[in-house]
Amino acid sequence: MGIDDYGGGPGAEQTGVMVVTTNDAPGYRVERVVGEVFGLTVRSRHLGSQIGAGLKSMIGGELRGLTKTLVQTRNQAMERLIEQAKARGANAVLAMRFDVTEAADIGTEVCAYGTAVVLAPQTS
Repeated sequence: MGIDDYGGGPGAEQTGVMVVTTNDAPGYRVERVVGEVFGLTVRSRHLGSQIGAGLKSMIGGELRGLTKTLVQTRNQAMERLIEQAKARGANAVLAMRFDVTEAADIGTEVCAYGTAVVLAPQTS
C-alpha cells in the first residue's frame, strides 16, 4: 500500500501527497520532518453575491453562493499547500488545519497549514 492508495485527502491520487488532520498516519512512520507549509488565498465577493446574501440573510436559510465560494477558496488553499509540500520534497502533510478570517472588509482569507513530512510504510 503506497501513499497514493491511502486516500489521504482531495487529489492525493493525482498529487502523491497525503494530507491528514491527525498528527500521524496509521501504517506509516515519519522519516523526516520538512517543516511548516501553508497555502493562502484571499477572495472577495462580487456585488451581486453580496446583495443576494444580504437579502437571503433577512429570511434565513443557506447562502449557497457564499458556500460555493468558500468551498472553492478552501480547495485553492489546499492545492497551494500541496504544491508547497511537494516543492520542499515532502510526500505528506500532517496536522493540516484551515484558518479563515475577514481581510480588511474586502474579502475572506483562507489559509491551509500543516507540517510537511516524508513518510514511509511501517515495516512489521
